[in-house]
Amino acid sequence: MSIHETSPSLPLVPLRDMVVFPSMMAPFVVGRRASILALEATLSTTEKKIFLATQRDPKVDDPSMDEIYHVGVIATVVQNLKLPNQNVKVMVEGLARAEIVSSKDENGYVSVVVREIDTRYPLTPEVSQYMQKLVEIFEQYAKMSHHLAFEGVMSTLKLDDPDKFADTLASHLLITTGEKQQLLETPSPYERLQKLQDFLEIEIEKINIDKRINSKVKKQMERAQKEYYLNEKIKAIHHELGRKDDRSDEIEELRQKIEEAGMPKETKEKAIQELKRLEAMPGVSAEATVSRNYIEWLVSVPWKKQSKEIKDIDLAEQILNEDHFGLEKIKERILEFLAVRQLVKQPKGTILCFVGPPGVGKTSLAKSIARATGRKFVRLSLGGVRDEAEIRGHRRTYIGAFPGQIIQRMKKAGTVNPVFLLDEVDKMSMDFRGDPSASLLEVLDPEQNNAFVDHYLDVEYDLSKVMFIATANVTHTIPAPLKDRMEIIQLSGYTHLEKLAIGRQFLVPKQKQEQGLEDSKITVEDTAVEELIDAYTREAGVRSLEREVGAVLRKVARQVVKQGSSFEAHIDRQKVRELLGKAKFRSQQMNDKAEIGLATGLAWTEVGGEILSTEVALSRGKGNLTLTGKLGDVMQESARAALSYVRSRAELFGLDPDFHASLDIHIHVPEGAIPKDGPSAGITMATALLSAVTKIPIHRNIAMTGEITLRGKVLPVGGVKDKILAAARAGITTIILPAENERDLEDIPQDVRGRMEFHLVESMDEVVNLALDGTIVPFAAKEKLPEPAKTIEPPITTH
Repeated sequence: MSIHETSPSLPLVPLRDMVVFPSMMAPFVVGRRASILALEATLSTTEKKIFLATQRDPKVDDPSMDEIYHVGVIATVVQNLKLPNQNVKVMVEGLARAEIVSSKDENGYVSVVVREIDTRYPLTPEVSQYMQKLVEIFEQYAKMSHHLAFEGVMSTLKLDDPDKFADTLASHLLITTGEKQQLLETPSPYERLQKLQDFLEIEIEKINIDKRINSKVKKQMERAQKEYYLNEKIKAIHHELGRKDDRSDEIEELRQKIEEAGMPKETKEKAIQELKRLEAMPGVSAEATVSRNYIEWLVSVPWKKQSKEIKDIDLAEQILNEDHFGLEKIKERILEFLAVRQLVKQPKGTILCFVGPPGVGKTSLAKSIARATGRKFVRLSLGGVRDEAEIRGHRRTYIGAFPGQIIQRMKKAGTVNPVFLLDEVDKMSMDFRGDPSASLLEVLDPEQNNAFVDHYLDVEYDLSKVMFIATANVTHTIPAPLKDRMEIIQLSGYTHLEKLAIGRQFLVPKQKQEQGLEDSKITVEDTAVEELIDAYTREAGVRSLEREVGAVLRKVARQVVKQGSSFEAHIDRQKVRELLGKAKFRSQQMNDKAEIGLATGLAWTEVGGEILSTEVALSRGKGNLTLTGKLGDVMQESARAALSYVRSRAELFGLDPDFHASLDIHIHVPEGAIPKDGPSAGITMATALLSAVTKIPIHRNIAMTGEITLRGKVLPVGGVKDKILAAARAGITTIILPAENERDLEDIPQDVRGRMEFHLVESMDEVVNLALDGTIVPFAAKEKLPEPAKTIEPPITTH
């Protein structure tokens, strides 16, 4: 940017909401006291020159120099006219761009010293071609805007001077004051031409968008007016003919449905009020659609219709036994519920929660309950639900609003007393849209759910007659207030015999039917099902077992198709191995022999129980403790507590009190890729550690579980049934349990309990006596014994 020499001092007039360009004639009214004084000072000179600069905020009456753009235009006053209200109307002509150098106050106005900005630019063929292109774009803009006379503007454009061309074009554009100021502050004419092209293209696009929108609005208005006119005409024709129109029929039909729905008084009043509003609305309006949908939802939800319950306990028991094998406690609770229904006319709604591993029959059990009670069955999956509106619905003010899933499922059931399954209640989550588990608090509270309010219906709805059943794999992810409202019923994994019976009675016949083999001469031996249970599945339920049965029968079905319907097959253990190939799982069996530093523990997982070996190895070192096997924080703390217990009783165990100082201890739990946590491995790790340091092996047919304290107390643990079933599958016959877990033995099936021996212990002393295959000699007693002959010291490392 090139700047000329400083010009003499000029009076300053700040402009509001306008920018004057060089070579531009511009009229405006001067009304502020300082501006009038500056104008009078200008008119008193022979050249009548004035400096015009735009103020940044047009609302400021007395702007400071910081509130005025420093680049403006030197102009001459061409005409001035004093108005009756003391304002002065002036016509000015811009001369040149200039920048304020300094300013000072003069008798009530501001005078500024400015420097002119050089804007000369050579007229090259490229610039000339660019100017011609801008003329074409400006012509298109002028025709579309309807505010400009293109011919009049064209006569003022100087195609031989890029500077004046750009300024003239800028002065005629309908752009913001800030954008015009930006053009004024750009000295290079070529850069100004580029900015002008950008502005013109943006303005043309705006005009196109406005036209498209206006055209659509006009069409919609015309269509709405046409429909309204025709609807009114049809009404008049029907009236003359003495007929009712379709809209009247619709209103009458809705009124009849409201009368027949059996709504409570308040709800009925609200429905009739909404119907009156609908009647007064034009049928084609958007509000009419919203009102119609609302009324239709109100009349379609069941208010009084209910299923006739089956109260025959013997029939219900028969249905439950047909559908499920085992699950005696669950069946007993359901039959108790039915007995209460016979004695009490209006019992409160029951909320049960079935908790157990996948595949044990939680969802299918809910279906059986519906069948046994003669109720309708509806299911709502809550896995992954994170929006409160999924439960309570959206308010009618939202476009496309719907009731929540509770009301939608009640409409689907069609009765007020269905069996309502809330599946996977432990897998809900929450985010910024709300917490769906908090919405369920009202639904699952028998004291509150007789007045459940959905956001869409906005009326009270009675859920007290609904039998709610929730299912979950674990309970620790369910919020405590929600858990408090449900009766938790635990479903443990099936025993080997139960799985065999389920496979024989349910899975094989079902898969035969699904694979088209029900009429064929195919028999599945019990040994085949046993092989599938032992070698091809590892689960607490029977879902994988059903898949494997299906896989076997599909392979047989292929042979039936090839060889004809006369094909016969007897599927036994050997046949399963031929069809499915090598086993998927190695059987978890007890150790082959008693070993030092190797103890068998019991663990609980979401898919049932497992046996878990714990190994301890010693090596010369400095007393370091190493824990491996992907152990969680609680399990690592249990290992440290076990070590502290052994150290605190070292002399009683026949050990040097400082035995750990010269040893590094390594505790490892195999299957290191699987995360493990919890306190129940405490006594297992303590026993393995004690075995390693005393060099006494542990009985191979003993498994144990229990939490350990620093004083050697054995505390109770959970998941006992699943753990004992896992031990039974592994062939273990002796179990060490905390004494307080004695109550859990009642849940163990009789066939498992009969072939196992249980030892209930309160302290580690009892565990040590039972588990170690040898006697521990206390340290004090060792000192009294005669010194043995020197022998070669055996290696310390154990396995």
